Amino acid sequence: MRKHNKGKKFSRKIGHRRALFKSLAKELFLHEKIKTTLPKARVLRPYAEKLITKAKSARPGDIQKLRQVFPYPHIMNKLIKDIAPRFVNRPGGYIRILKLGPRRGDSVEEAIVELVE
Repeated sequence: MRKHNKGKKFSRKIGHRRALFKSLAKELFLHEKIKTTLPKARVLRPYAEKLITKAKSARPGDIQKLRQVFPYPHIMNKLIKDIAPRFVNRPGGYIRILKLGPRRGDSVEEAIVELVE
């Protein structure tokens, strides 16, 4: 039984799954638009939106919030200085998922994940 285990497994162990979403979030913040499968996009949305919310409330002297975003040092500056100020007046919904249709090789539904302007 999968009691208290929410979320999709994607046939990966926990370490590989965390690395997958860390890298998807990194690419989303660097390029502000990525193409991936629809199930991965749906799981990525809350993961990335929580990081944006933490970055919005992070101040230069607020060590705790910076540490929560710190596991991503390569994107921390862009996230805090460029992306978070754009969403100061927005209470949520920072990411848009656009369906593209099935992929040609294996018919997996694809989607574009982008930051809302």
